[in-house]
Amino acid sequence: MGRFVIRRLLWAVVLLFVVSFITFIIFYLFPSADPAVLRAGRQPNPELVKQIRHNLGLDNPWYQQYFDYMKQLVLHGNFGFSYQNNISVRQQIFDRLPATISLSVGAAVIFLFFGILIGIISGTRPRSLLDRFTMGGSLVAISAPVYWLGLVSLFLFANDIGKIKIFEGAGTYVPISEDPAQWFGSLILPWLVLAASFTAIYARLLRGNLIEVMSEDYIRTARAKGLRERRVVLRHGVRSAITPLVTAAGIDIGILLGGAILTESVFNIPGIGRLAYDSIQNSDLPMIQGTVLFGAFFIICANLIVDILYAFIDPRVKYA
Repeated sequence: MGRFVIRRLLWAVVLLFVVSFITFIIFYLFPSADPAVLRAGRQPNPELVKQIRHNLGLDNPWYQQYFDYMKQLVLHGNFGFSYQNNISVRQQIFDRLPATISLSVGAAVIFLFFGILIGIISGTRPRSLLDRFTMGGSLVAISAPVYWLGLVSLFLFANDIGKIKIFEGAGTYVPISEDPAQWFGSLILPWLVLAASFTAIYARLLRGNLIEVMSEDYIRTARAKGLRERRVVLRHGVRSAITPLVTAAGIDIGILLGGAILTESVFNIPGIGRLAYDSIQNSDLPMIQGTVLFGAFFIICANLIVDILYAFIDPRVKYA
């Protein structure tokens, strides 16, 4: 197990370098706008633009720019400074991190709990009226785009324009450090919107796996031994059927922590996803690099944790 973890950690470092290089090349070779011109303002003086390019190091060859960036990142943990407002990228990401963690963790708890619960209920009662209802609702949830569902939710439940003001604070994000109660109220709606499609996907995935597992010989053997049905389902059936969900959860939670762009944009949540969106609009390469590396780091770490959990969830999985 130790050698496996070390090997995966080394591969994680390599992947982060590859991601940073690809991101740099894409935005260097296909820039949407000149950062120096954007920083110089409207109708800038050519000499001023030239001076800004020199100060930002944009007049150096691309490989020199990439080498300087990675040197600062590896040796000092410095992600550079924003081209737009000269703010530290690392500080900006850390300032936005609490909002993204709040959104991601809350949504993950909701879609894991309800996805597994609905999947177990539907998987143990296939083709029943309840199964047809939950699977039909899951299909609707999967088909509804996040941005559309978010806008409809704001139209119905937001404090200012909502027709039915059920959720207090919906549509206005409040940090937990200011008021925990308002923080919770402001995130209920984004949590539900972000978790809707994930809940449906997990429920359908677990249902299909559980129906297949419950027909296996060892399930019939467990029942023949006189074990209670609840124990047979939870201890033997769900444990075998849930393994694919662990893989999906590792990837999905890593993506959410990297930044749920659409949800943060619709609900105006100042998180990592919104920061990445604004950075792309402003051609702010250091900020784009920082947010992409941040998201890749969480996805890689989530996959590593999933691989380790496999050995505990499924006894058939062994790492040499």
